[in-house]
Amino acid sequence: MTANRSEPTDEAKRIMAVAHRLADAARVQTLSLFRSPLLRPDNKSATGFDPVTEADRASERAMRAILATERPEDAILGEEYGVQNGRSGLTWILDPIDGTRAFMAGAPSWGVLIGVSDAQGPIYGIVDQPHLDERFEGGLGPARLISGRGTVRLCSRRGVALEQATLMTTYPEVGDPGEQAAFLRVASRARLVRYGLDCYAYALLAAGHVDLVIEAGLQPYDVAAPIAVVQAAGGVVSDWQGGPAHGGGTILAAGSPELHAEALALLKGD
Repeated sequence: MTANRSEPTDEAKRIMAVAHRLADAARVQTLSLFRSPLLRPDNKSATGFDPVTEADRASERAMRAILATERPEDAILGEEYGVQNGRSGLTWILDPIDGTRAFMAGAPSWGVLIGVSDAQGPIYGIVDQPHLDERFEGGLGPARLISGRGTVRLCSRRGVALEQATLMTTYPEVGDPGEQAAFLRVASRARLVRYGLDCYAYALLAAGHVDLVIEAGLQPYDVAAPIAVVQAAGGVVSDWQGGPAHGGGTILAAGSPELHAEALALLKGD
């Protein structure tokens, strides 16, 4: 999908204005506990480690409170508080802190994810990194990075073959053993492989610094906003079979259609 940089409609402008209000509210809640001695993570998993903090919960509550007033007919899907049905055909997909482990460690690679989807998938997204004051926005017209240094247009990198590509994923162990083997087929061909940036890797792809992001085991709230931002910047996103990725599971994001096709063939074992 190519970038959509047409002039936003009035409804698109209203959606974007609300999304920025959500991101601003989430910044207050997350920054109040980031690198704070008061941070006390909990574990949501009975068998492993799936951390959650009061910053996660407070961030989502703050965003939901705004939506209840500004967009009461829209549905909501959030990581911490689940599904709220709506009537408009639009769903706000919220990850109040994507990268809670990074948040716990004081590393600024986490982000707040705000996506808006219709029946076909994500149409708009924000990937916000509050500590770095970087807000990556894409869909419904714009593709831009807004920060204290100004606003710049997002544009994914083109003309890069896999042998020259920078590939990112969050964990060295990608998915199950079969998925790990598929990932390694791509990673062994890439020039540089780096780990651990969660949603920030997609933001860097949209900004033209990273060429590929490949992950597995994802949820819809992990991917909706990154998909919208990457596609608005000119990138291509699919699952590992070449289909839609917004339902979660596996994801392949690439800066160009050519690089996407090259990586997809290796993931599929063609």
